[in-house]
Amino acid sequence: MDYYGSQLSRLIEQLSSLPGIGSKTAQRLAFHIVNMPVEKVQALADSIIDAKKNVRYCRECFTMTDQELCPICSNPRRNHRMIMVVENTRDLAAYEKTGKYDGVYHVLHGAISPMLGIGPGDIRLKELMTRLQGDVDEVIIATNSSLEGETTAMYISKLIKPTGIKVSRIASGVPVGGDLEYIDEVTLLRALEGRIEL
Repeated sequence: MDYYGSQLSRLIEQLSSLPGIGSKTAQRLAFHIVNMPVEKVQALADSIIDAKKNVRYCRECFTMTDQELCPICSNPRRNHRMIMVVENTRDLAAYEKTGKYDGVYHVLHGAISPMLGIGPGDIRLKELMTRLQGDVDEVIIATNSSLEGETTAMYISKLIKPTGIKVSRIASGVPVGGDLEYIDEVTLLRALEGRIEL
């Protein structure tokens, strides 16, 4: 049943299609947006459109950025000889919040999952191996502690070991089955500092 008229109902429907937004939250957001000044609504709409048009993958690490190289890869003060491999950009952001990691990243955009039909060719492993032909001392595998994350970590370890590059895995502290984006900075820092060589 349409309580609000077609335009407000359409806005609620569009907002509820976003991940993590249920119908009640979508309703609250829609009412908030409708009550905002027009210029603020326009700024919100413009920022969404600009992000959609301009955000792309960093050519080095494949995180999301609006530049050819992300701010981390283009920073000369970062240790480009140490690469942390993460599943997605949210995991990268979680580690950046610790403020203690000074290396660079490689974003896989997924994890190996035979059950879902995701194999090594479906994530950015080929690009990682290309990066390792440069001057790299260590690869830290920081995939999630899920079955898929562990499978991906073992696969990457087997690929890299013959190159002679040190391969380490983040230590415990990250609960099994937990997603990195939801874990606090202290736990992430302990996991980073207690990593072990594979």
